Amino acid sequence: MGQNQASENSEFVQFKAPGFSQTNTPTHTNTHVHKHAHTCAHTYRHTHAHTSTHTLPLMLSKPSLFYFEGTRVPVHLAGRSRVFMSRAVSEECGSAVDTMALSLGWLSAAVSGLVCAHALQRTRFPYFWRDLVFLLRVVRYGARLEFYRWRRSVRTVLDRFVEQAQRVPNKPFVIYEGTAHTYRDVEQRSNRLANVFLDSVGLQRGDCVAMLMNNEPDYLCVWFGLAKVGCTAAFLNTNIRSGSLLHCLDCCGARTLLVGSDLLECLESILLDLQQRNIQVWTMKSHVRYPQVCSLLEQLDVGSDKLVPAELRATTSITAPAMYIFTSGTTGLPKAAVITHLQSLKAASGFSAFGATESDVIYTSLPLYHSAASLVGIGGTIELGATCVLKKKFSASQFWPDCRNHGVTIFQYIGELCRYLCNQPKTEMDQVHKVRMGVGNGLRQDVWRKFLLRFGNIKLCEIYGSTEGNLCFMNHIGKTGAVGRSNVFYKLLFKYDLVKYDLVKDEPVRDQHGFCQRVKKGETGLLLSRVSGISPFFGYAGNKQLTEKKLMRNVLVKGDAYFNTGDLMAEDQEGFICFRDRVGDTFRWKGENVATTEVAEVLSVVDFVQEVNVYGVEIPGHEGRAGMAALIVRPGFVFDGDKLFDCAVKDLPAYARPLFARLRVTSRFLLNCCCFFEF
Repeated sequence: MGQNQASENSEFVQFKAPGFSQTNTPTHTNTHVHKHAHTCAHTYRHTHAHTSTHTLPLMLSKPSLFYFEGTRVPVHLAGRSRVFMSRAVSEECGSAVDTMALSLGWLSAAVSGLVCAHALQRTRFPYFWRDLVFLLRVVRYGARLEFYRWRRSVRTVLDRFVEQAQRVPNKPFVIYEGTAHTYRDVEQRSNRLANVFLDSVGLQRGDCVAMLMNNEPDYLCVWFGLAKVGCTAAFLNTNIRSGSLLHCLDCCGARTLLVGSDLLECLESILLDLQQRNIQVWTMKSHVRYPQVCSLLEQLDVGSDKLVPAELRATTSITAPAMYIFTSGTTGLPKAAVITHLQSLKAASGFSAFGATESDVIYTSLPLYHSAASLVGIGGTIELGATCVLKKKFSASQFWPDCRNHGVTIFQYIGELCRYLCNQPKTEMDQVHKVRMGVGNGLRQDVWRKFLLRFGNIKLCEIYGSTEGNLCFMNHIGKTGAVGRSNVFYKLLFKYDLVKYDLVKDEPVRDQHGFCQRVKKGETGLLLSRVSGISPFFGYAGNKQLTEKKLMRNVLVKGDAYFNTGDLMAEDQEGFICFRDRVGDTFRWKGENVATTEVAEVLSVVDFVQEVNVYGVEIPGHEGRAGMAALIVRPGFVFDGDKLFDCAVKDLPAYARPLFARLRVTSRFLLNCCCFFEF
């Protein structure tokens, strides 16, 4: 029989052979092996003769190969051969076989378990690993914030910017209108502004300074310059006018107003009021024709870019106010939401939580006076050490050319922005870009699907959260239509509840004990976020009553406190959160919250208006709701559309102006067909 044939028809048995090792038998022929086999059997018989064990014949019915322990040399025994082994050897061989079988059993069981677990995870928990990775990023960053709180030494967003300016000084930080401003450029200009604020403007640590500026690099330089001297910036909405603007200055207690060069004319009607209130006005303009306004640029030309003492910006409390951002909230005039260092640092981690890196280029066309652009957009860019392409305003026709020219990989959006892009004429270049992710809010499902179908595989990550709120949802999975994602791990850290809401009575439903009732999975309920040490609510500046009004107490147990988001939401079986509607005296239009009471108060001063009620109405193909003003005309007066138009333009932001008027004639309403503004 040939060697190959013997190998194919052989059984393999391994047993111990005393004195037979690899070191003393490097090579063997078949003849030598036969001799060794019989010698080993004979040796075992005589070695164990004094014991009660007996030799056992091992019958081999077909050609066999033996491997002796300690060697890699096979022993081939052809035909019917007899090898004698002692009972001890037999039992030892059997024990080895049993151990091997047991090990193989455990191994197969473990493999089967892993396969079953993987199959179960894929079917029942398909998002487990992505949830875990996302949560680990969030927890890691949260641990850093808790360390700041414990150490009482905070590394703020500004501190992080200074670090990046030292680490990557020549890297573009902001690209604006085709010009790149490096981290060093912004750092040096903000230093010069900081010196001007100290030497010429007369600011002191702890002062509040209001900013009324459009998107531009100097917005960031002014913001950072104020922070470097320890001042708190108040970001004003550039759409507000006259009375609302004065109200905002009173809310935050600002005694200095910094105005962009292109917005100075908007203040013409209230410059005397500002002077009477001892509010100094400075502008980023060289030549000013108003005697009440001073030029920052003239002082900047002769200012120094030396570093101001770091002690001025240092803070020991992570809950100290970093800035004020104004929001219309749900009722009344704009309110100054207190933004602490804790909130600004949390927002700055958003891009990182979604998996962004320092090599990303982020496109921001949202207004910097909103938290989405300033805290998430700019703050996130600084945290990563990335580059931001900043636009003064969004342009649907320039968006994709900008993305291609600058290699944009991430863009910020609101729902209207994506709809505008989908309404642009189709081109062959629609999917020629490097954009891989969009981060924003307010995107409708139909627009979401159209956007992906047309522009390619772009992961759209929704963020839900109000400026002043203590809860944030993030749709890190990118599931269409969801504003956020929740799971068991998330609920352990951030406590929230969806409770039943009575739309007729416009209030939460409470049981016989006065407590709210949770809704079931899939049902719509009012979203409430529990106020705790992990999720504090800091409220509004200068108005404790408004702060308390946003809280609900004794919700589920006596003594608890929840932040009322004013939003109706639903959570499906997989843990995805979907927005349903808003409650209260508010609606959302053009990405802004419109307070109906504020609009009604402004329109009620028109002489022919006896009563006015403002509410939002849906318009097919548009996000949010447009304003409708239902009017009752005073007896003896007639409706004057021009007067109503002038009043709205003068005293209301563009997004808050009603598009429609509904007039009451005698005992019934007639729908007026006039549309005040384009939408």
